Amino acid sequence: MVKLNNDWDAILAGEFEKDYYLQLREFLKNEYKSATIYPSMFDIFNALKFTAYEDVKVVIVGQDPYINPGEAHGLSFSVLPGAKTPPSLQNIFKELATDIGCEIPNNGHLSHWANQGVLLLNNVLTVRARSSRSHANRGWENFTATVLEKLNQREKPVVAMLWGNDAKTKGQIINNPHHLVLQAAHPSPLAGGKFFGCKHFSKANKFLSEHSINEIDWQIPNI
Repeated sequence: MVKLNNDWDAILAGEFEKDYYLQLREFLKNEYKSATIYPSMFDIFNALKFTAYEDVKVVIVGQDPYINPGEAHGLSFSVLPGAKTPPSLQNIFKELATDIGCEIPNNGHLSHWANQGVLLLNNVLTVRARSSRSHANRGWENFTATVLEKLNQREKPVVAMLWGNDAKTKGQIINNPHHLVLQAAHPSPLAGGKFFGCKHFSKANKFLSEHSINEIDWQIPNI
């Protein structure tokens, strides 16, 4: 039984009983027994545990967890304290610096965002070590689509940041005119720097302010 210990429990209660999720659960049981899987099974749902449904101001959709040891912990783009900041996150920090003047932090742990209402949600919540997309098309996409559908139904405005093609596939789900959808290239260096200049962070705060919602403090504290 999955326990998120906030309002997501009631909102997603029926989802964990659906056939696709029960099949996904059996797949994951075997995977965690037979291979190295990220994140830890205790961290899979951290995005939802850190950021309650009613608290969500911004949702940033990632692809799947980082594939190297000591990095993934259930928040998209975030790494555990002590881990080297991955290239995609380095580019996010560069965009933050040019967009709103944030200093580049000495770590990539994004819980500071999650605690303020930034839902850091990967499209797929688990992955085999050193094998990107290895858990794609196993059911996670259905689950995360439901999460976004539930947010779309909310009256309280949400900003959705969709970076890269995987995230953009979720764009059609968030069609409620109360919300703001921002799309850009993925921050990975493989995108050739097309992410730079999107100004999503200043646009998000402007939207939140216009709707009398507290802005996000995007500056990640040094450790």
